[in-house]
Amino acid sequence: MKISALLDNLTPRRVDGPPDTEITGLYHDSRQVLPGGAFFALRGALTDGHRFIDDALARGASAVFMEEKRPLPDGVVGVLLDDARQAMGRVAAAFYGNPTAGIPVAGVTGTNGKTTITYLLESILNVAGRRPAVIGTINYRFGVTQIPAPHTTPESTDLFRTIADFRRQGAGALVMEVSSHALDQHRVEEVRFSVGIFTNLTPEHLDYHQDMEGYFATKRRLLTDLLESAGGRAVINIDDEYGRRIASELPGSLTCGRDEKARVRPLEMTVSLRGIEGMVDTPVGSFHLKSPLLGTFNLQNLLCAAGAAVAMDIPLEVISEGLAGAPQVPGRMERIENDRDALILVDYAHTGDALEKVLSTLQDLSPRRIITVFGCGGDRDRGKRPVMGEVAARFSDLTVLTSDNPRSEDPLAILEEIRMGVRRICERELTRKEALAGEEKGFVIIPDRREAISFAVEALHPGELLLVAGKGHEDYQIIGRERRHFDDREELRRALTRGERKP
Repeated sequence: MKISALLDNLTPRRVDGPPDTEITGLYHDSRQVLPGGAFFALRGALTDGHRFIDDALARGASAVFMEEKRPLPDGVVGVLLDDARQAMGRVAAAFYGNPTAGIPVAGVTGTNGKTTITYLLESILNVAGRRPAVIGTINYRFGVTQIPAPHTTPESTDLFRTIADFRRQGAGALVMEVSSHALDQHRVEEVRFSVGIFTNLTPEHLDYHQDMEGYFATKRRLLTDLLESAGGRAVINIDDEYGRRIASELPGSLTCGRDEKARVRPLEMTVSLRGIEGMVDTPVGSFHLKSPLLGTFNLQNLLCAAGAAVAMDIPLEVISEGLAGAPQVPGRMERIENDRDALILVDYAHTGDALEKVLSTLQDLSPRRIITVFGCGGDRDRGKRPVMGEVAARFSDLTVLTSDNPRSEDPLAILEEIRMGVRRICERELTRKEALAGEEKGFVIIPDRREAISFAVEALHPGELLLVAGKGHEDYQIIGRERRHFDDREELRRALTRGERKP
């Protein structure tokens, strides 16, 4: 595609170089540039893409989009802009043929529940024969194609290329998680959303957004800016206070939740160890809901998915079948089979609110004892560490503090900040022998995550419940700058194989 065609929707400050230059690819990482490609020099929190312009040129870049003018060789197009990242989204959409046009596109945003809702919607759309592709935290997928997900929502060049590939393979719908970073960094500006779903908002990413109002303002843009401009419909969980705020601004939205004012709400519902079952009322009638998912927070996810399907004019019988047949979501209250007569779960809960929702749900199941293993990531929001510690101690009989992804931080320093919150509820730090006896409420600290999981399995008795939280589907652990293979589910199965069943 010629550079002149890619500049149609932009207002650059200056363009130098031949307008008929043919562009063969788009890149924001200079190491990936191929001859004939356009390089976008993006400013980030840690690096400035302008430093890598020479590298991009050495690899054959034919055009450079930049915010600060740099000398370029003859024949290379220089595009000077106020915001290179925003321009990248517009250029990427045009370069890949606006692949979100002409198909239903559902975007899911909020702190918790996004991944589960994408799986539920994917199942509904499959039953409806819509052939959905999914962009999300676990992977980017369509049919047999599965691409590992380095980010919940990829950079716009990767996003539109991936969607275009899925469209060529036959995708007839798109469901995607929309992160706050993606909204703030203009990655999804050119996506034509037909439905936008808001799940909830709790403290997360405050190291990036600074405070909850900034975080909220970013999240709401999906519904108030991008969705509105595309003529789509908002689906909002009004059990959440921030959801109620957005719904008050968007009177045409389709509200959902247990709130009696919600337009998609349960008429009667049973939430048990077997799952969730009952009747759901919608503006177009009611349907029978049956799902193996656990907990009232998953009821909210089911209602959001149902609301989105109603907004896409999918018949209620299809919605009912799709929700009932949705697969287990990897790392989201994922059960680990065992012969201990115990319930063992792996969950991605990595905020105080998410952990509280999971543990309060599990407490309602009345197990003999709850054992929780968790840690907090390094180089991330430190404020949530004592909060998560307090939550875990409140709901758990035995709390095992361990490492998550410590990254560049000292794992022991992270654990000490978590311990501060634990001690607000439980002063008793147990010896391992005391913890294994299972007679006292308390906590232990085992920095090595593999060892912590193995110890928790050893401490587990029949009728008890073990939750390993924080990493969920992740199959790695980042220690320093090293990324090592590590999967909580694999470690649990190994520990169960090594141990003997307790009497």
